[in-house]
Amino acid sequence: MDIDYSFDDIAPGGRIGLVALATDYNSETDLRRILPDGVDLFTNRVMNANPVTIENLRGMSGDITRAASGLLPGYGVDVVIYGCTSGTAAIGGDELQRLIQIAQPGVPCTNPILAASEALRAFNARKISILTPYTEDVNVAIKDSFGAEGFNILNIDGFGLEDDIEMTGMPLSAIAEAAVQICDPDADALFISCTAIRSALVVAELEQKLGKPVVTSNQALVWHCLKLMNNSSKVNGFGQLFDQ
Repeated sequence: MDIDYSFDDIAPGGRIGLVALATDYNSETDLRRILPDGVDLFTNRVMNANPVTIENLRGMSGDITRAASGLLPGYGVDVVIYGCTSGTAAIGGDELQRLIQIAQPGVPCTNPILAASEALRAFNARKISILTPYTEDVNVAIKDSFGAEGFNILNIDGFGLEDDIEMTGMPLSAIAEAAVQICDPDADALFISCTAIRSALVVAELEQKLGKPVVTSNQALVWHCLKLMNNSSKVNGFGQLFDQ
């Protein structure tokens, strides 16, 4: 067959590699919903197990390098996400980067705590309220992680869930109602934790109700990835963060 053609670049705006949890029911859909045209997402999954406990979260660390090595091998990605907020708190951001860069040397890495911290700093937020779907033990790890980033955590509360599928099934109305209840009037911003919940879909609504910035795990990951890739594409409908 004699046809003159050149290959299309299917991701001219950048290639994002996602190390997602085997039990994750939401993050791929959520991230693609937010990503601008021209940026694509390529996923591999790390083995983990419910319930969402500190022990189980730490247990996935032995499979992260293997999962990261399966992100477009031989071609490469522009940035790698580790897609679990509670897992980041349990394992630690520096250790996650080390494990990922064994497989993806030199590739910038992000995670929900790093991305959310950068997002909150973009708003000059120091005092924050945090809403999570987690149990108390996991909330303590989340609070400690953001405290180590220099934030004053005014309050943190969660739904007490231990199953990723249940987290994804949480109604948007329940997330929004809880967010309004939990957000301290003195907070500079509200952070809604977890890549498994669909909180990015209520960011604009909550910012209007609360009169302050709202940052969520998946929303912050997209914003941070675009920064790391020097992609200035406009993202609409997911809060004030994309105006920063």
